[in-house]
Amino acid sequence: MTLITESDGLESLRVRIEPWTQAGLALLRRINGPEMTRHLGGPETEEQLLARHARYLDLGGVGQMFRIILEPEGAVAGSIGFWELNRRERKAYETGWGVLPEFQGRGIAVAAAREVIAAARAEGRYPSLHAFPSVGHPASNAVCRKAGFTLAGECAFEYPKGRMMRSNEWRLDLTAEG
Repeated sequence: MTLITESDGLESLRVRIEPWTQAGLALLRRINGPEMTRHLGGPETEEQLLARHARYLDLGGVGQMFRIILEPEGAVAGSIGFWELNRRERKAYETGWGVLPEFQGRGIAVAAAREVIAAARAEGRYPSLHAFPSVGHPASNAVCRKAGFTLAGECAFEYPKGRMMRSNEWRLDLTAEG
């Protein structure tokens, strides 16, 4: 669990991540709205959303999807996860997240990213974790920077399948002590 200290003197928040379950479908539907997907090509159809949910439930033994939970109230603030990435003939982990609008700007995504980094490091299958936020999404790029990723540069990245986007490639060495 990661502690977030509010800079304006409010009580600190604790963020934990819990494994994705069938209950995550309602959260996925909220994350699928136009405001949350504008940097990702827009909302998915119901069929695509159900397929995504099924993938989140079973990542093939590599990685894990999570719901982001705020403590002590237990509010569900978003999702985050890590999974296998095949890039440039190498395997690594990839991560991605979505924090619901009412929880944005509070450091929750950074805290959850640190939890995912620890989970990927503990799984120990691959030496690095990568993130590919749109170059036009300053908040997600800031999450990468604040969570300890190193900017590798801009790249073309396919997301969703069939759609190329300009992304920043961020990399984090999982073999270094965190």
